[in-house]
Amino acid sequence: MALAQHQIDKPPFDVEAIRQDFPALSLTPYGKSLVYLDSAASAQKPEAVIEAEARCYREYYANVHRGVHYLSTKATVAYEDARRNVARFMGAGDPSEIVFVRGTTEAINLVAATYGREHVGEGDEVLITTMEHHSNIVPWQMLCEEKGAKLVVAPIDDRGDIILEELEKIMSERTKLLATVHVSNALGTINPVERIIEMAHERGIPVLLDGAQAAPHLPMNVAELDCEFYTFSGHKAFGPSGIGALYGKKELLDAMPPYQGGGEMIRSVTFEKTEYAPAPARFEAGTPNIAGAIALGATVDYLEAIGMGAIQAYEEELLAYGTSALESVSGLRLIGTAVHKASVLSFVMDGVHPHDIGTILDREGIAVRTGHHCAQPVMDRYGVAATARASLAFYNTKEEIDRLIAGLEKVREIFG
Repeated sequence: MALAQHQIDKPPFDVEAIRQDFPALSLTPYGKSLVYLDSAASAQKPEAVIEAEARCYREYYANVHRGVHYLSTKATVAYEDARRNVARFMGAGDPSEIVFVRGTTEAINLVAATYGREHVGEGDEVLITTMEHHSNIVPWQMLCEEKGAKLVVAPIDDRGDIILEELEKIMSERTKLLATVHVSNALGTINPVERIIEMAHERGIPVLLDGAQAAPHLPMNVAELDCEFYTFSGHKAFGPSGIGALYGKKELLDAMPPYQGGGEMIRSVTFEKTEYAPAPARFEAGTPNIAGAIALGATVDYLEAIGMGAIQAYEEELLAYGTSALESVSGLRLIGTAVHKASVLSFVMDGVHPHDIGTILDREGIAVRTGHHCAQPVMDRYGVAATARASLAFYNTKEEIDRLIAGLEKVREIFG
C-alpha cells in the first residue's frame, strides 16, 4: 500500500540531532555530562534563538516604533514580525491580540490590575484551583483584598485532577473570572480546559489560562479554546527570559484600561489629558525587551519546524518510560499521577529531604528542581513540605532517565 505523502515527507523524531541545537547540553558539570531535568523551571535555548537575539544586538538594534532611521525601521519590522509569529503559534486571529510582557507573572498581574479592577467588586468572586502556581494565586488575592471580593478555590483529587463536579458547584452569578493553569508545574496534570471553559461560558464567566507549562509541550489554539485570556513565558518554552505573551480577545483588550503609564502607550499627551493608544500598544509602556521579543519569534519558528504534535508524542513516550522507572525505586512516591500529564515527575523518597536528593544528583551531573515549586498549596494538599521534580523536554532521552534512576539508587545507598 502506498504511503500518504505527509507520511513520506515527515522525518522521524531525531532527538540526537535536536540535542545538537542546544549548546548547554554539552556541558560537563563536575566532569560529568549534563543531564538537564529542570525545564519546567527554565528550559535551555537552541542556537537559533541565541543567534536571533545576538543578531539583533549586532546588526540592527534600535528602539522600535519611534524612529524613521534605518536601524529603528528594521528593528520595528522584526519586532512586529515576532508578534505575528507568536499570534500564529497561539492560534490568535489578529496579532493585535498579542501583548508582549515579561512573562506569565506579569501577564496575570496585568489582567488582574485592568480587567479585574473593572469587573470585580465587593461581594464578587474569583475562582481558581488548588493546583495553581503562586503567580495565579497572589494577584487574585491582592485584587480580592482591594475590592472586598472572595477568592474561591476548586479542589483536586489524590491523583492531581480537578474535581469537575465540585468546580461546577462553586461557579455562581458572583463568579467574575475563572483563572486556571493549563498544565500544572508541580504535578504535570493536563487540565481538561475545553470542558472547563465550556462550563464557565455556560454561566457567562470569562476564563484566563496560565499556559506557562503548556506552551512548551502541547499544540495550542486560543481561537478554538475560546478562552478570554491565555499567557505563556518565553524562558519555559526554550526562548529568552524576560519576555512572554498575553493573548486577550480583541474586544476585551480594547476595553481595558492601561496597566502602566509612560512612553509608547499613548496617542497624545497634554497636562490636561492623555489619550491612550489602542491595544496592544497601550499595555507596552516604555522601551520593551526588543531583542527578547525578536528571539521569542525565532523560538516559536523553531518549535513549529519540529512540530508541536511531534514534540508531544515524543514527550509522552519519555514520560511513560520515566514514570515506570521511578516507580521501581524503593521508597519513592510520585506526587501527581493524573492520567493526562505533561512531562513533570515530582516525587518524595522515604527518609530523605528533597534538597538532599537534589544535592546528590547534582554531583552526578543531574539537574532537578527541589522545593515547593512556587505551589505551596499543592504541597499542603499532599502533606509534604517539598518534592524533587524531574521535568522533561523533547531534548531529553531515555538514557538520561536511566542516569536519574542510577543517581536515585545512590541516594538510597547513602540514606539507607
